[in-house]
Amino acid sequence: MIFKFLSKNFYISFSIVALIYFLDRLTKIYIVQLDKNNLGSDIFNSTYLNIVLIWNKGIAFGLLSFNETYLYNILSLIILIIIITLIVMSVKSHRFKRYSLLMVVGGALGNLHDRIFFNAVPDFIDFHVGEFHWFIFNVADIFITTGIIFMILTEIVDNNNKDEKI
Repeated sequence: MIFKFLSKNFYISFSIVALIYFLDRLTKIYIVQLDKNNLGSDIFNSTYLNIVLIWNKGIAFGLLSFNETYLYNILSLIILIIIITLIVMSVKSHRFKRYSLLMVVGGALGNLHDRIFFNAVPDFIDFHVGEFHWFIFNVADIFITTGIIFMILTEIVDNNNKDEKI
């Protein structure tokens, strides 16, 4: 039974999640260290991209930020349950859908690590056009968003294929 999970697919899946997690950790450690060395959160500024460190206590794009510790802990527990659910779903999924789920898992683990150890997630990528700024995000958020977009596209394609067969 255990050898079933230790197949080639397991190693590939684990490697994808680990690569995303470590890429996220590496970028966050680097940005936090730059912030400490520069004594300020404005690390880089250009016409369309700023690197500005902020600490996000909410979920995606700063939504659901709480000052109450117990609400923050409940939210973190819900995120952990979602990650476990996504891992189970990825084991049961195949091909592109599996990799989409693994992208979300890798990014979510990176952000969960920060929630547990720092009580906030460091966000630092700030795209803007003139005075319009998009939400500030990090590498984990890129993988989470990309994985979700790929899952949506996979579902649309799968549903179209089912409709053609009928």
